[in-house]
Amino acid sequence: MPVRELLTQAYADQKPGTAGLRKKVTVFLQPHYLENFLQAIFDVETSLKASTLVIGGDGRYHNRVAIQTAIAMAAGNGIARVVVGQGGILSTPAASNLIRVHNAAGGLLFTASHNPAGPDGDFGIKFNIAGGGQAPEALTGRIYDASKAISRYRIYEGANVDLDRRGSQQLGDTLIEVVDSVDDYAQLQQSLFDFDLIRDWFKRGGRICFDAMHAVTGPYAQRILIEQLGAPAGSIINATPLEDFGGGHPDPNLIYAKHLLDLAMSADSPDLIAASDGDGDRNMILGRGLFISPGDSLAMLAAHLTKLPGYKSGLKGLARSMPTCRAVDVVAKALKVECFETPTGWKFFCNLLDADRLTLCGEESFGTSSSHTREKDGLWAVLAWLNVLATTGLSVQQIASAHWLRHGRHYYVRHDYDELPVATANTVVDSLRKALPSLIGSTHDDWTISQADEFSYTDPVDGSVATGQGLRIVFGDAARIILRLSGTGTEGATLRLYLERYETAADKLGWPTSEALTPLARIAGHLVRLNELTGREGPSVVT
Repeated sequence: MPVRELLTQAYADQKPGTAGLRKKVTVFLQPHYLENFLQAIFDVETSLKASTLVIGGDGRYHNRVAIQTAIAMAAGNGIARVVVGQGGILSTPAASNLIRVHNAAGGLLFTASHNPAGPDGDFGIKFNIAGGGQAPEALTGRIYDASKAISRYRIYEGANVDLDRRGSQQLGDTLIEVVDSVDDYAQLQQSLFDFDLIRDWFKRGGRICFDAMHAVTGPYAQRILIEQLGAPAGSIINATPLEDFGGGHPDPNLIYAKHLLDLAMSADSPDLIAASDGDGDRNMILGRGLFISPGDSLAMLAAHLTKLPGYKSGLKGLARSMPTCRAVDVVAKALKVECFETPTGWKFFCNLLDADRLTLCGEESFGTSSSHTREKDGLWAVLAWLNVLATTGLSVQQIASAHWLRHGRHYYVRHDYDELPVATANTVVDSLRKALPSLIGSTHDDWTISQADEFSYTDPVDGSVATGQGLRIVFGDAARIILRLSGTGTEGATLRLYLERYETAADKLGWPTSEALTPLARIAGHLVRLNELTGREGPSVVT
């Protein structure tokens, strides 16, 4: 069938971020909606023509249909070669790796990450650039502008690629290669970690429970944890990817994965309990009787990373997003390595990674990764923890206790206020922003505010400046209160309030987190006035 150019109408309902375009499935089902966005990418990113493009998704509802459309449009727009995951499945970190392995000009990933799936759920698309990183804001801005003016798209009509058969297929002048979704990713992980040592740990009785949440990481965990590392049968739960993620919320945190917290607190808890999210880029780590917060996990891995084969040459630098607790800063100081505080968004880490100034990075929303890829990598974090346990012979609890005794403990919590009217969310932010200058020097519960500002960031690599990245109230090293708008929802606005308290005294390292943060929550209620201004009785989610 020939390539056809079809008339369409422009849309301009949402500027995509680096996380891509996320909407309800019903929005993507509108005639020409997906095609418009794809054509805008092909029109703007001209390097794709006559090059290689990676395509995959997290298996959610509409994934296979969207991939067929993307392949047909790739053929219609002169893409020389398309590499697609078998069954349309590719985790976000695996796709980033494939872009690098195949020297591709970019990749299209169909995912709404940790958002729910199904006919009434969410869908999304993100574009990753050559090198595997997220599209920078300047590029997404140009794509958005193109989407407002587009009047046609090009598509190879009648295309129907067999996504389940590995091997090569031809679509006009475009070569389609359906590849094993797991193979290259598994080889990468084996090059980083001591698989023999982890196998021995399992043989000696070590146990793991990994929850794939009926999302994309099921096949990856099955291949690596069970088949390659010899974890006992039953070590993976919810392993089969489903279009609706089994009706659950594929966000691994203490609310949506409370069953894992209950397991950790049970008498028969495995040594390591972990989960990943819808597209495989987030992680949740628990030990027997203990939840490890994302900031603590980042810091503890930083303290042990050079014990692992892929990192024996040392750490080039560490980084965290601004809202993430400052635990890794303390480790960086002890190790005498550079530590960066960036805005939320993995693209800021990518600049540092590409400049060879970074080895390990993470953010508070359960994302951790290293220089091995250009995306956060949920299963990588789980394997890193397994390797640390196998190398040290310690339990998760012992590693955490020793870490806090040496470096101090950062108590940390995040309050999410979801689906707020946009005007209401802006009122909260504007009110606090206006109050910030008057807060400096004021004392609250014996804590004095040393800094109150709106975070901005000058990229040390390219000199670009990002402003409006969150409001900060800082009590020196002792505590922080942070407020920022999140861009990951599909309805209304989400406000996130972060509370962080740092303690070094031995008798203060074992407090329950809620008890440690009660005074700070009271101060935040007075200064930020979230409940008062939103009319809510409390947050939608606490993690």
